[in-house]
Order: sequence, then C-alpha cells, then structure tokens
Amino acid sequence: MNMERRLAEAPGVQERLAVDANMSTLLDVSMNSLQIDTNGNRSTTPSPPRSPGSHNESCSIAPLTPSQSPRNEPRTKRGPSFFVVVAIDFGTTSSGYAFSFSKDPEAIHMMRKWEGGDPGVANQKTPTSLLLTPEKNFHSFGYTARDYYHDLDPEEAREWLYLEKFKMKIHSTSDLSMKTELEAVNGKKIQALEVFAHALRFFKQHAMQELKDQCPSLPESDAVRWVITVPAIWKQPAKQFMREAAYLAGLVSPDNPEQLLIALEPEAASIYCRKLRLHQLIDLSCNPMANGFSPDRSIDSSFRQAREQLRRSRHSRTFLVESGMGELWSEMQEGDRYIVADCGGGTVDLTVHQIEQPRGTLKELYKASGGPHGAVGVDLAFEKMLCQIFGEDFIATFKAKRPAAWVDLMIAFEARKRTAAPQRSSHLNISLPFSFIDFYRRHKGQNVETALKKSSVNFVKWSSQGMLRMSSEAMNELFQPTINQIIQHIGDLMKKPDVKGIKFLFLVGGFAESPMLQYAVQSAFSNVCRVIIPQDVGLTILKGAVLFGLDPTIVRVRRSPLTYGVGVLNKFVEGKHPKEKLLVKEGNNWCTDIFDKFVSVDQSVALGEVVQRSYCPARLGQRKIIINVYCCATDDIVYITDPGVRKCGTINLELSEVDESSLKRGRREIRAGMQFGDTEIKVTAMDVKTSKTVRATIDFLSN
Repeated sequence: MNMERRLAEAPGVQERLAVDANMSTLLDVSMNSLQIDTNGNRSTTPSPPRSPGSHNESCSIAPLTPSQSPRNEPRTKRGPSFFVVVAIDFGTTSSGYAFSFSKDPEAIHMMRKWEGGDPGVANQKTPTSLLLTPEKNFHSFGYTARDYYHDLDPEEAREWLYLEKFKMKIHSTSDLSMKTELEAVNGKKIQALEVFAHALRFFKQHAMQELKDQCPSLPESDAVRWVITVPAIWKQPAKQFMREAAYLAGLVSPDNPEQLLIALEPEAASIYCRKLRLHQLIDLSCNPMANGFSPDRSIDSSFRQAREQLRRSRHSRTFLVESGMGELWSEMQEGDRYIVADCGGGTVDLTVHQIEQPRGTLKELYKASGGPHGAVGVDLAFEKMLCQIFGEDFIATFKAKRPAAWVDLMIAFEARKRTAAPQRSSHLNISLPFSFIDFYRRHKGQNVETALKKSSVNFVKWSSQGMLRMSSEAMNELFQPTINQIIQHIGDLMKKPDVKGIKFLFLVGGFAESPMLQYAVQSAFSNVCRVIIPQDVGLTILKGAVLFGLDPTIVRVRRSPLTYGVGVLNKFVEGKHPKEKLLVKEGNNWCTDIFDKFVSVDQSVALGEVVQRSYCPARLGQRKIIINVYCCATDDIVYITDPGVRKCGTINLELSEVDESSLKRGRREIRAGMQFGDTEIKVTAMDVKTSKTVRATIDFLSN
C-alpha cells in the first residue's frame, strides 16, 4: 500500500487528475483500454464496458480506445450555401477585402478605392494602421487613421494609440493567449484581441455597406461566408486567435463556425494562379512556354475578351477568372510540382503543391516553411542605420516623444524603398521631418548635417534641400539581409527529397513587387525552374482567398506541421518501460505518460480524414471531459515527457444529462473525431449509445 501511495503521488501523476468547480473530472490522460493479448501485444479490439465499481473509476481515469486507421470521407463542398463570399487579406503592412457572388463565381470584385494614399503607390489596399482615442475607443483605420494621426498636435499625439505592423506580434509571441497585449507607438498597451477585432469590424462594416449598395435585399446574417487570410507558418494558437477576434468583431457567431474560413496565404495564391491566363503572368526566367506557346497566346472567346476590355476601359474593380483552369495549368502534367513563395510585409511563407488531374485539385508535398523575413526587415535595417548615424538613445527618445513624426519618416522611406532597383545608379532623397531636425538639435546640441559628417556610415550624405541623400548602393545594402534569408529558405526547401523536380516557382505577395527581390530570386533559381510572377501580384492572395471561400475543398491533401497526440496509460512491461513511469493501482501495473500519436509531423493528411478515439466518463453524472493535447516538431516520441514535447491544447467534451438507469447497464462511450487535413484542427464528438452529437471544442489559447 505504501508503494502504491508513493507512486500515485509521484510528480506527473497527481497533475494529470483534477476536479473543477462542477466536480467534472479533468483528464490529461485516459486509461488505454486496448486489450493486451497473451504475448503482451496491442489489440485493436476495445475493452468491454466496465462496471461502475471497477478499478478505473476509483482511480478517476477514463478508458481510451485508439482507432488505428483514419477514416476517409468523400470530397464534397462543405457547409451551407452562401449568397456571397467576402475575403479579408489581413496583412502586416497593408490589408483589404474582395468578394464574389456564389451565382457568378468567375467575377471577383475588389474593395472600393480607399481615400488617401502615397505618391507612386497604388492604393488598392489600405495600410494596416489603427488609431484609437486616448480612451482606447476606435477612431479610424488605414489611410484615414494615418493621416489623422499625422495632423495631431505633437503633444496630443502622445495620448492617442496608433498601431501599425501589429500582425507580426501574433507570429513572434511564443505564449500567445487571449490576454496578449500590443504596444502602440506611444508606448501605451492594449489587448491584442481588441486591436484585431477593431480592424476586422472595420472591414466588415465597409464590406457590408458595399454589398448592400449593390444588393439592398441582402440578409443581415448567414448570407456571407467570411474568409480571413493568415500565413501558413502560423501555429494553431495564432489561427484560433484570429478566429476569436472575428467572433469578437461580430463577423460570425461562435455557434456558426463554418461561416468563417481561415485561408493560408500561399495556398490562396496557389489557388488563384491555377486560373491565370498566359498574358496575366510574367516569366522572369525568359524561357519559352511549353509546347511552343508564346506568352501572348490567348484562348479566350471574343466575348470574354470584350468583357475584359470593357473592365479595363472603365477602370472597374472586377476581375474575371477562368471557369476552369488557366492555360499554364492546362499544360501541366499529373504530378508536376511547384513552389509558391509568399513574400509579404512580415513573413515569407513557402508551400509546395502538386497538381492533380483532371479536376485540378492540389496536394501539399511538404509542410509549410518560412519565417519573419518580410519587407519589414528592410524598414528595420533603415532604423538600424539611423541609430548608427544619430545614436540609439536619440532614436528611441524621438520615437517616444514624437511618435507621429516617426511615422512620417517611415512613410517617406517606404515611398523611396519602392523605387529601389538593382540596376539603379542615381541617388535617393528621403525627407526628414522638420521635427526630427529640430528635436536632434535640441537633444544633441548640433545639427543633423554635423552628425552625418561624423558618422562612419558611407553612402549617406546631407542634401541642401533638407533630406537624407542615399546612394543606390546604400539602399541596396538595406535589402540584402532580408533577401538573403528568403533565398536561403527557398534554396533549403528545394534540397528536400520530397521537393525535387520543381517545375515552377511562383513569387507572390506585396514584397514580390520589389525589383530587388525579383532580381535576386531570378538570379538564384531561374536555371533550376521557371520563376513566375502574376500580374497584380500584391492582390494574388486576396483573389485566391475568395476562390477558396467558394470551394474550400480545392486543396485535397495537406502536411501536418507538427506531431500531435495525447498521454495515455499502457500496461507496464518490465525491461521496456522505465521504473519511474510505473503506476500501481488495484494490483495492476501501468506505465504513465505514454504518447498516443494522432498524426506525425509532415504526414500527408487528406481533407475529411478523421482520427477517432473513444472516451468514457470516469464516473456517473460527469458533465465534462477535458483532455490535454501535446505536440512536438519531431516524430520519435515515446513519452509526453520527452524533450521537445509540450502541452499545446485541450479537447473539451461537454456531456448532456442521461438517464442513470441506462448507464448502469454499461459505461457511456463518447467517440471523438479529429481532422488534421484542414487549415485548422477540428474536433467533433458523438454519444455512441444515443447517437447524439456532443459539443466538442479544441482550444490552443488557454495553455
């Protein structure tokens, strides 16, 4: 008895069992009810139901029955039919929305043109900039927010909360939760969930107003399917965070989750590229097209040509897409492979797809990869250069004391950054706000021209017009660290065994508009594959997200980014299991902390594929089961305590009341099904005895 008590109280055992305020058993692990044959091997036959007085109940551990073979469901378009699909491309530096009516899926309508903008910058999207009042109430978003903040008195501006490029925080925060905070440029903090909800609510209001102007009879609810784009390299907590922000913003109700889809940005780009015609593509490789087709070859009917010409002549915001696949895709053979490199403001996102004929569905060949190497990296290099010239202490003080002027300085740099080109030889002038010049003189007791003369930074001089005068070499140097990271990521991906034989490399995203990046990618990879850039490259993801909303089943197979599973108890085997994992209960020897794998890292998982497990409540009248989910970046896992394994989420099963007399005839079984082949991990559950649906959720934000 002493030995049993000591083992039950050992570290890692008591933490696995807890009771909440409603006396519901909280389960980290359920007892594995696999039968053990005479040789000690696993049997896939579930254990028979146990009586309420069995040893499992006294231990408060519920049995678990793994289902070794996932079940495939047919590829069908899911969910109810919607009148219109609205996609929001929520970017690090710029954002926008587009929509398409389900009855006319070949026409994608871009959002109305935004007011404001920068010289030389097409304002098809608006800056991801949010302005809140000193009381933290919503004031404005996009160009309006930026321009209003610019016009505030410097002292007044210090009280307002201006946020930009805040999407990066969601990717970089390792302990993301509902309470994660963001810092405005004035140093004040606010909950990140509120910030994202403000932005999404802004887009919802604009989109709904535009839809109602076109369709006055549009119903208020359930008529719109919403799609929000996120990087493919985002982990499950970040995806759930975006969904929770959408709920808070009122896009959809948590009771109708299928009305909102999370689209992966490179996937969306890939889906749209399927529809492109040859004249909508720019081939940086300058190689002839397959079968002798030239880039100007068109197979459009005269009617479609007329519609397209009419759209261009009227400067319409409507883009027409092929009803089937575009010309480039029609020339691709079964099994042809290609990479989509989504180079955005904050991240670079790489995905590898294989075309499946004849329906043109897509299969992911390697898990999404990339990193925080977007265009913002060039901005950070510019800031680092300013610190070298004027001093880190001054730049930090200026940002804190004159936040609006700092925003103006970065806007001026952004405009010049877009003109950078590898073959450019002329200098670039960047305007310094007067407040910067004046603040430096007051703070340092000398003028900025003196600082530039004393600086060791070459190729940056002072212009008599009151500007920083940068040589083209200096500007190019700011790009190199970020571009080198992108080239390295693509190169490393191409070396993977599963990624050999790449035929095309599609370069998409806002950063892909940069001639600097285009030249670097062309130089590095045009001898390996054809490097393709779609026209309107900055809108590729947005258009693809609309198409994904119209048919979410187009990507048939994805790769799991991590290994997922739960902890279970198995029969203890001498010589195989370590002594510290031994748990003795009612005369039975159990091994604790066994990792029961749901899916492996980089495993191919088909859309609709279900991993099933059965759980039994530990006692009569139990109303809730909570099971911890663990993940790891490797596949060689034996125990949940192995290095690299961490708790990442919880499965919550909410049980309805049942007649206790029926339970006395056998244990209650809840069958849970988990889907890993979608853009989000999903869980469903059913009461086996009654065949009724059990409310089931999976939570990645409460850890």
